[in-house]
Amino acid sequence: MSIKKIIHKLLEKKNMTNIELDFIFNKIINGSFNSSIISEILTLININGLNYSSIFSITKILRKKMIKIKVPKNSLDTCGTGGDGKLSLNISTAVAILLASMKINVAKHGNKSITSKCGSADVLEQLGLNINEKKNILEKKIIKNNFIFLFAPNFHASMKNVAVIRKKLAFKTIFNIIGPLLNPGSLKRQIIGLSDKTLLVPYITVLKKLKYKKAWVYCSEDGFDEISIFNKTKIYELNNNKIRSFYINPRNFIKNKHLANSIIGKNKKYNANKIIEIFKGKNNAFSDMVALNAAAGLIVADREKNINSAFQTAKLHLLSGNTYNKLKELRK
Repeated sequence: MSIKKIIHKLLEKKNMTNIELDFIFNKIINGSFNSSIISEILTLININGLNYSSIFSITKILRKKMIKIKVPKNSLDTCGTGGDGKLSLNISTAVAILLASMKINVAKHGNKSITSKCGSADVLEQLGLNINEKKNILEKKIIKNNFIFLFAPNFHASMKNVAVIRKKLAFKTIFNIIGPLLNPGSLKRQIIGLSDKTLLVPYITVLKKLKYKKAWVYCSEDGFDEISIFNKTKIYELNNNKIRSFYINPRNFIKNKHLANSIIGKNKKYNANKIIEIFKGKNNAFSDMVALNAAAGLIVADREKNINSAFQTAKLHLLSGNTYNKLKELRK
C-alpha cells in the first residue's frame, strides 16, 4: 500500500477505507514512518475532521498493544478527554473516589497534566496515593478498596513512538481524545466527558462497536468536558446496545446559583486541598459539580435510575464526610 497515495487522498479530503486507516495507524504506532510523515498525516486527519472510522481504527490497534489488567465485572471508569480549556479542578478524579466510597468498583485511567495545570495523576500523588503500583497489586487492591488508578504510561508503551511528535505539534491530535477508550481493564461501563461536542456521536458509536454494556458521553453547552452545574449538557447514552440522547438541565434540581470561576483550579497542591475540603463535607460549587457527575456514574453503574435522585444520593454522601474516610483508606 502506497503512503503517497494515502496522503494524496487526505489532501483531497476523501474518506479513507478501514484497511487504509489500519495501515497508517499501525505504521505510526510501530514507528515505521519518520516524524515528518507522521506530522503530515496527523495534521491532515485533523483538518479533515475526526470521525468514527479513524477513532475506532486507532483504538482497536492500541487496545491490542496495551498491557491488560483484570478488574471485577461491572467496574467503571470516569476518564474524560480533557482539553476543554476551562482549567477547572479535577472533577472526574474526585468523582472516581466518591463512587469508590459508595462501593462501586472504579478503575480510573489517567495521566499527568497535558492540557491543564494539574492532571489526575498529579493530584492523586498530591493526595498521597501511589500512581505506579504493579499490576498484581492493582488487581488485588480494586477488590479490597473498590478503587485503583491506572497510570497510562505504565500500560501503553506503544504511545512513546509518537510522544515527541505530539509535543512538537501546535494542536491537539487524535491521540489527545482516545485516552478514555484505552482503559487497560477493558471495562464495559464508563462515563466520558468530551471537550468537543462534534465527537459525541462518533464516540458513542465506537463504544457500541466495542460492546460496552452501559455508558454516557457528554459535553456541556458552556464547553465543559463534564456535566455542568451552570448550563445544559447534551448526553448520549448507550444501554444494552441502544443509543439515545437527551439534555440535563441543572436548574431542575440544583437551586444554588454558582459562578463558573468558582471551580477553577490552580496547581496540584491547591486542587488537592479543594478535593479534601469537599470530601470532608464542605458544600460549594465544586461539591455540586462532583456530585452531579457522580450521579451519572451511579446511573451507569445501575445504582440509580434518574439524575435528580442520583444527584441527591451523591451529594448527601459527600456531605457525610465518608468520602474522606475512603481517601484515608486509599493512602494506606
